[in-house]
This record gives sequence, structure tokens and C-alpha cells, in this order.
Amino acid sequence: MKSKIIECPRDAMQGLTQWVPTELKIQYLQTLLQANFDTLDCVSFVSPKAIPQMKDSSEVIQNLDISNTQTKLLAIIANIKGAEQAASFAPKITYQGFPFSISEQFQLRNTNKTIEESWVQLKEIQNIVQNAGQTLVVYLSMAFGNPYGEEWNLNILKKWTDKMATIGIKILALSDTIGSANPTDIIQIFRELIPNYPQIEFGAHFHALPNDWKSKLEAAYQAGCRRFDGAWKGYGGCPMAKNELTGNIATENIIQFLQEKENFLPLDPELINQIYELNQKIFQS
Repeated sequence: MKSKIIECPRDAMQGLTQWVPTELKIQYLQTLLQANFDTLDCVSFVSPKAIPQMKDSSEVIQNLDISNTQTKLLAIIANIKGAEQAASFAPKITYQGFPFSISEQFQLRNTNKTIEESWVQLKEIQNIVQNAGQTLVVYLSMAFGNPYGEEWNLNILKKWTDKMATIGIKILALSDTIGSANPTDIIQIFRELIPNYPQIEFGAHFHALPNDWKSKLEAAYQAGCRRFDGAWKGYGGCPMAKNELTGNIATENIIQFLQEKENFLPLDPELINQIYELNQKIFQS
């Protein structure tokens, strides 16, 4: 199976305190669409009080042209209202993404709901998504450890994977929310889950420091993972997890890694320059 890259500019931008003009967001996303990544995690339908940077998501989606790209659009949602908003943009939006944490504290911080409340909500969201002809991607956050002193082990992860399977979840992205995953755990987790749930596509949403991204990708790839989230130049991180953000793995590093593994096609140099130029305008202004 050829690997997939999920480019996550939404994740990269969401924690920025300086407002990124809507026109610049659209231009950046439109340029990224030319790269023909598998999926573009581009907007989120969440409370503007929680994530002010994403308050223009409807306008952004309305103005994206997907007629000349193979890339599918993904929108993050955190509740039923967000799911209904994202569903209204079907079929333009192919995927809705829901963050589900196996840490009680983080689920409360991220969605203001307990794990059990989130599970009840998730089942309703799955119905909304399916009725819209979309696919729900569940992000299992804190999948590689728990920084809050709560119990964490592989059995907890398997229990929630079992429950996701019972409601027909087809894609589970295991999230290294604060960048704490190590290669040993990554290999153990993916090797345990992938063979036992052939109906589920497992992804890796790693946050990493500049010196440990490759070991994380290598471990996941070795264990059979072929779906990788990244953000250009490695910006981003979850603003709800802690004060200091550990960034995403840089998409250009994922491309380089996959070129070594499976002759992944390089991007056009002119397109790379355009992406870098717009990236600088957004993140270094």
C-alpha cells in the first residue's frame, strides 16, 4: 500500500495569535492543493472563542477550488453543531475529523466534555457524517502516553479502538499530542492494532522536536503505518494541551522519508517555492 500524506495547515495555523487574513489562508490552501497530497486538513468548525483563528472557516471552504486536484478536504469538528456545519459542505468536504482523547483531563480541556459524554456525542456525529456521505476520522489523542498522571496503557487504547470499530469508524489517527512518543512504544502500538483491525486505516499524527521526527516515522512505518500527518515547515501543535507547543512533523521531511522508502514523487520546485513564500507570510509575519 502506497503511503498517504495528510497536510495539516489548519493544525499549523490554529494556535497563531496574530490574525491571518482570510484571503491569505485561501491562497495558501489553494497552493497546497496543487501538491496533490491525499488530504488537506484545512479548516475547523469549532467555537471562535476557543480557536479564534478558525472563525472564517465557512468563507474559506466556499472559496476553495477543488476542481483541479486529487486532494480531499478534511474539517475538524468538536461537537454536533460543528458536525452539522461541516456536513452542509458535503461533498466538497470529504472528511470530518473528531478529536477523542483517552485522557479525561485532555478531553475536558479540548472539548469541555468528559470521555463518556464525548463518546455519546461521537455516535451521533457518526450518524450526521454518514448521512452526509462523508467519512469520520477519529483522532485518538494521548495515544502514546499521558502527561497528566492518569492511567495509560495499551489495553485502554485497545478498548477504545474496539468501541470505535463497533460504530463503523474506518480511520483512526493515533495522536502524539505533546510529542512524547518513543520508537519502542510506536512500534508496539501499531503492531498490536493494525493486524487486529483490518477494517480500520490507522494513521500517525506525530508532534516532534527537530531531532526526533525521523525515528518516529521510521518506527511507525516499520510497524505497518502508511498514513502520516504533517504540516509544512513543522509549525503547529495543540494549544489545548500545554503552553509550549511541540510542532507537527514537517511535511517536507515526510516527503523526503517516503522518497527513500517507496520512491514517493517529489514536488515541483516552483510549487515548493510558492508554498515556502506563502508559509513565510503566515508564520513569520
